[in-house]
Amino acid sequence: MKKIAFIIAILTLTVSCKNEPLNPDRFKTGTFEIPAGKGYEKTVIIRQDSLQIEKYVDRIDTLSIVWKNNFNYTLQMLHPKTAIDEDPIHVKITSIEKDSYEFEAVIGHSNFVQKGEIIKTAN
Repeated sequence: MKKIAFIIAILTLTVSCKNEPLNPDRFKTGTFEIPAGKGYEKTVIIRQDSLQIEKYVDRIDTLSIVWKNNFNYTLQMLHPKTAIDEDPIHVKITSIEKDSYEFEAVIGHSNFVQKGEIIKTAN
């Protein structure tokens, strides 16, 4: 009887603990936030189709977003205000969690890598 109970317990755990892979597709649309700190002001991001709108401090920027694959995308300012705003931003997702991901971003052909975290707040 103990063996049967043990087998049922193992089967229950196996079925209930089924780990589904974290799919980065869920980060392609929705509302996100970059928390303040680590070189960033609190930033709210809204993604729809090929557009990304960023709201921070007293500024709103609109960027085009092109996904190269599930882990790499490029942002381009639609209305650049400075010379650095004209350079594309290359973003690489380095790790994902349930509702957030960590990234590395490079502006243009710079060697400077900016790291940060984006948290999904709404679909």
